[in-house]
Amino acid sequence: MTVRTRLMILTVLGLVVTMAVWGWVQIRALDQILVEQQGKRLSSVAETVSTYYTHFPTGQGLSALDTTLKEQIQTDIRLARIDIFTVVNYDIDYIEYIAGASRVRYEWPESLVSSVAASRKPQYVRLQMEDGPAVGLLYPVISEKSKNTQFVVGVITFSRANAEILSRAQRLLVISTAWLLVIILLVLAASYRWLITRPLGVIIHTIDAFQTGQYVKRIPIVRRDEWGHLAEHFNSMADEIEQVLMRNQDLTRSLEDRVREATRKAVELQKQVNQLQQLTAMGYLTATLAHDLGTPLHSIAGLASLLLEKGNWPPDVARKLELIVQQTQRLNTVIQNVRRATRPPEAHFETVTVQGLLNETLLLVEPLIRKAGIELQVDLDEKMPGIHADRSRVQTALFNLIQNALEAMPAGGRITVSTAAAPDRGEVEISVADTGKGIPPELMERICEPFFSTHQEEGMRGLGLAIVQDIVKMHGGRMEIQSAPGKGTKVVLCFPAAANK
Repeated sequence: MTVRTRLMILTVLGLVVTMAVWGWVQIRALDQILVEQQGKRLSSVAETVSTYYTHFPTGQGLSALDTTLKEQIQTDIRLARIDIFTVVNYDIDYIEYIAGASRVRYEWPESLVSSVAASRKPQYVRLQMEDGPAVGLLYPVISEKSKNTQFVVGVITFSRANAEILSRAQRLLVISTAWLLVIILLVLAASYRWLITRPLGVIIHTIDAFQTGQYVKRIPIVRRDEWGHLAEHFNSMADEIEQVLMRNQDLTRSLEDRVREATRKAVELQKQVNQLQQLTAMGYLTATLAHDLGTPLHSIAGLASLLLEKGNWPPDVARKLELIVQQTQRLNTVIQNVRRATRPPEAHFETVTVQGLLNETLLLVEPLIRKAGIELQVDLDEKMPGIHADRSRVQTALFNLIQNALEAMPAGGRITVSTAAAPDRGEVEISVADTGKGIPPELMERICEPFFSTHQEEGMRGLGLAIVQDIVKMHGGRMEIQSAPGKGTKVVLCFPAAANK
C-alpha cells in the first residue's frame, strides 16, 4: 500500500468521523430548536386556557371552555389534545379531569401530572402517538383561591413536520458531506501530486543516478520546506561521498604506484637473488675445479721444472718442457681469475633494526605471497635489539627462505614470520615457518649441501639453504631447521645482537 493510498484512507476516515460528529451535533441542535418553537406554541395555548379557566371557573364557563377547546382542536390540525386537571394536596388520589378536547386517545400519567403540580415547573415530553410523533406540555397553574389546589393544563401537538424537517436536514447533510468529501479528495490528490509526488520523484531520480555512478548529480533546491531541507542534507551527503571517493581514487592510485614500486623492487631483489645463486654456484664449481685441477697442474708444472733443471735435453725437448711449465701456469692463472670473477661482492656491514629489515623485505614479497593464495602471519617484537649485518645479504637469505616456503605449499597454506630475543645467548632470532609437507628425517643432514634439492623441477635448485647458511655464517650466526613430514618446516636464523657484536 502506497503512502498516497494510506493518506487518502486516513483523510477519508478523519473527514467521515468529523462530518458525522458535526452532523449529529447540527441535527440535535435543529431538533432542539424545533422542539423549543413547538414548546413556545404549546405554552401560549396553555396560558390562554389557564387564563380563560381562571376567569370563568363556573359550570357554564367550563361548558363554554370545553366547546372552545373542541373548536380549537378542529381548527388547528397540529393540535392533538388539550386537557385540564385539578390536583389537590399534590396527591395523585385527588387528580381530577375537568375539561378538554382531543383528536387522539391518550391518558396522561398521573404520576407525571402530580410531579409537575408539585414542582410548579412546565415539563415537555416526547410522545409517540398512533398518528405519528408528538410533543406534549404539562403546564402548572397556581390557584388564587386555595394554595392546596393546583391546575395543570396538558397540551399535545403533532411533530410530523419536525420529523420531516429533520429527515430532509439529514439527507441534505449526507449529500453535502459526500460532495465535500469528493471535493476534498480531489484537492488532496492534486496537492499530493504537487507537494509530494513531484519533489519525491526528483529526489528518487537523483538518488538512482547517484547509484549508477553519476556522483555530480544533485537535487535542485526550489522550495524552503521539508523537501528543501531533505535536498540540502542529501546534497551535503553527496558532496562528502564525492570527496571520499576522490580521496579513495587518489589513495588507490597511490597504492597502485606503491604496489608497482614494490613489485619492481621484488623483481630486482629476485634478480639479485638469482644472480647471487648463479655466482654462488659458479663459485662452488670454480672452487671444485680449482681444487681438482690445481693439484694435477701444480704436479705437472713441478715435474716439468725438475726435468728442465737436470739439463742435457735436446733443444726441442727443452722447448716443449718450457711450454708445459708456461701453459700450466697460464691455466692456473685462468682458474684464479675465474674464481675472482665469480666471487660475490664484498659485504657492507651496518647496524640495522630487525623490524625495519623485515618490514622492508615483507613489503617486497607480500604481493607474491598474496598472489600464491597463501596467508601471511607476522609476529614482530618491537623491542628487539638491532644486528650488525649486510642488509642486502640478509634480505637475500630471507627471500630464499620465503621462496622455499612458497614452493613447499603449492595448494596454499600459511607462512609465519616472527622474531624473538635470546638475551641469555646475546642473539636475535628470525624465524620463517610454513605449513607445507615438511622434510623427511633422512634428508635433514643433506638439506644444506650445495646442489642438493628435494624438488625435481628444472632450474637452479639446491643452493637456497646453502646460500642462507653461508650468509648467516658470514654474520657470525647460525641456522636451525625444525621440520617433520606433514607438519611443515621452521627455519630459525640466529644473529649476534648489535650490542654483543
